[in-house]
Amino acid sequence: MKIILRIQRYNPETDSAPHFQEYPVEVEPTDRLLDAILYVKQHVDATLAVRKSCAHGICGSDAMRVNGAERLTCKTIIKDVAAEGDVIVLEPLRSMPVQRDLMVDQKGFFEKYKSVKPFFIPAAPQRPKEQLQMPQQRMRYDDPTKCILCGACYSSCPVVADKNPQFIGPAAVLQAARFVFDSRDIGIRGRLAELDTSNGAWACENHFDCTKVCPRTIKVTKSINETKRAITVHKENGHQTV
Repeated sequence: MKIILRIQRYNPETDSAPHFQEYPVEVEPTDRLLDAILYVKQHVDATLAVRKSCAHGICGSDAMRVNGAERLTCKTIIKDVAAEGDVIVLEPLRSMPVQRDLMVDQKGFFEKYKSVKPFFIPAAPQRPKEQLQMPQQRMRYDDPTKCILCGACYSSCPVVADKNPQFIGPAAVLQAARFVFDSRDIGIRGRLAELDTSNGAWACENHFDCTKVCPRTIKVTKSINETKRAITVHKENGHQTV
């Protein structure tokens, strides 16, 4: 089948503004969208800039906007987004500076991610042996562990894009939740300063866009709301451990 990839192009060294360029390609309905993009890169226009790594939905590096919605192109099948003769519009992720074409600068995204201390802070003194958990304790924070930091949720968030660019974003709050609800971690105490602010968890307005676009089907909005409740309970209990 024949389709057209309408790709946003932008080279800050030569272009004054982004523009679109169209590339007709022959594909199979079961091909991945990433394969079509790489065909253009390898056989049609070597100047096209696109980021990819594992190409198996694990690294998250090929996230972009496909027909206006955030997707991983390595997990997107052509027939799911286009029929014969259709145009597929490809744009870089929002709310991050465009480096070139479909590549964005993720520095600010990862700075916000690091602000919530996305690492294990032990609630008890370190022990020579592993700290055991019951299965239900592990399940409490299982969903956030699936995050691959692709940035799709951050790009889709209307709060970051249109209202408050200082909002740390869905991915950062989700990563905080992974440790907030870990029974072995110090929890909310070590992350309250970053989360309990107008730019932290409270900036979320429950649009659910982050949950809709997550390629790992993580209930992002649910984790954010659970984190808000954890902050409230923590403060009501006089800053006791959640």
